[in-house]
Amino acid sequence: MKRNIGLLILLTVLFGCNTATQKAQQPEKPEKPIKQPIEGTWKLLSGTLIEKGDTVTTDYTKGVEFIKIINGTHFSFLQHDLTQGKDSAAVFGAGGGTYTLKDGVYTENLDYCSAREWEGNSFEFEVQVDGDTLIQQGVEKIEEQGIDRMNIERYIRVKN
Repeated sequence: MKRNIGLLILLTVLFGCNTATQKAQQPEKPEKPIKQPIEGTWKLLSGTLIEKGDTVTTDYTKGVEFIKIINGTHFSFLQHDLTQGKDSAAVFGAGGGTYTLKDGVYTENLDYCSAREWEGNSFEFEVQVDGDTLIQQGVEKIEEQGIDRMNIERYIRVKN
């Protein structure tokens, strides 16, 4: 009888260890990525460039549209005139790449750009999201192009 109890205890311990090992060997389900508050489609309302003491503000609500699309890993931007390229104000620009966001610091790695000399550069910005408004500001610097300026952009979220 003691032998049966001992055997029962031994089997219980071995079965328990085997179950724990099987659970440990099973891969964990990947966590669903946390959606960042900057993800979505944004329409640029205004942009302010400060360079060498000069300040130029552009109103992107008149004659031109500019949107930025941000997902979990990438961003893209598109700009075009509202005259379909039929006058002297014709403009089209686009770009995109990967980004990181950590502690309010948003870094764009520009992999693609219609202004090809901008490709391969990274730009660090501070971002603030307040409701449906995004403000992005930081220094754009490309030494080879002589570019060193503060860029402040104000966006509003595009609703579906």
